Amino acid sequence: MAQSSSNDGFLSQPKGFATKAIHVGQDAEQWNSMAVVPPISMSTTFKQSGPGQHAGFEYGRSGNPTRDVLERCIASLDNGRFGLTFSSGLGATTTIITMLQNGDHIVAGDDLYGGTNRLLRNVALKMGIEVDFVDLTNLKLVEQAIKPNTKLFWMETPTNPLLKVVDIRAVSEIAHKQPGIVVVVDNTFLSSYLQRPLDLGADVVMYSLTKYMNGHSDVIMGAMVTNDEHVYERLKFLQNAAGIVPSPFDCYLVNRSLKTLALRMERHKSNSLAIAKFLETHPNVERVLHPGMESHPQHELAKRQTYGHSGIMSFYIRGGLEESSNFLKALQVFTLAESLGGYESLAELPSVMTHASVPLEQRQVLGITDGLVRLSVGLEDVDDLIADLKQALAKV
Repeated sequence: MAQSSSNDGFLSQPKGFATKAIHVGQDAEQWNSMAVVPPISMSTTFKQSGPGQHAGFEYGRSGNPTRDVLERCIASLDNGRFGLTFSSGLGATTTIITMLQNGDHIVAGDDLYGGTNRLLRNVALKMGIEVDFVDLTNLKLVEQAIKPNTKLFWMETPTNPLLKVVDIRAVSEIAHKQPGIVVVVDNTFLSSYLQRPLDLGADVVMYSLTKYMNGHSDVIMGAMVTNDEHVYERLKFLQNAAGIVPSPFDCYLVNRSLKTLALRMERHKSNSLAIAKFLETHPNVERVLHPGMESHPQHELAKRQTYGHSGIMSFYIRGGLEESSNFLKALQVFTLAESLGGYESLAELPSVMTHASVPLEQRQVLGITDGLVRLSVGLEDVDDLIADLKQALAKV
């Protein structure tokens, strides 16, 4: 990890990230055609020289050359040894949960993507797995949450949609005091360019590749990276056994998108910070949630463990459902839609969209109100984005 700080106070990127994104796993010599761009291998089955004697691939669910290229590249970007891809981010999460057994215990962050919350509450609990949702920014609560049967820590940082920043190193050290606990970090909000959880002590980093890693809003896919060979073998077995695999074509698209990840994330980073500064000065905005701002409660922690912040941010509009609805409907450049991390700017209302499945009581405790708006700031000209927000806020 880089020890020096960048001009904006965050960690400085070590050299080589963009080079790895372009070259790892892409060697033309691995193909008879010497193709510079890895080809799409659509075959579902592969010829064997003898019974049980194959050249590395036997059936498309078990392995695929195009998928293999992507998994090797993704692993390198997190400084990991092993990468696995899945049909969706939730597919990756489901695979992690499938590692557990009846009676095991999960400590999960209290502010999570709504789909993860729903999966833990409505699926894991029915499998006989205990789940406790804990504010992982409070290290005393983290220590108190561990039980003799705790097997998994699940955290997002920054969290969704409240942008809380969790100290990955501190939580990992606490969790690892008890042997057998696997610490997973959902790094979807920052991508491997802006945060590398394995370097901070996590066992597994998980992604919805649908978001920044692909960045073009045209693929649904998930991934996990680890340095733990035992965990990798368990997950690889489940990837094949459960069949939660992506298509070769989608793997090709994500592999293509990684080539511009560094460039895209720098633009997301600068655009969102400019918008956060604008929103903090607007009279119709009550509070802005952006880890790159000094007003954020974990701003100093964010500077110590990340290389900057992405385009994801939230803010509280003055008022409630009527005001937030008027604002969202008035937007012209931002699109009112779920998801995040694409080149286009999106805006949504978590309380009735992405987090509607979170129980009302939990939303109220967390502060996911009808006035909380989440933005995914894209790659457009930032002046156009600010002008759009300004005219929409004038209609509140």
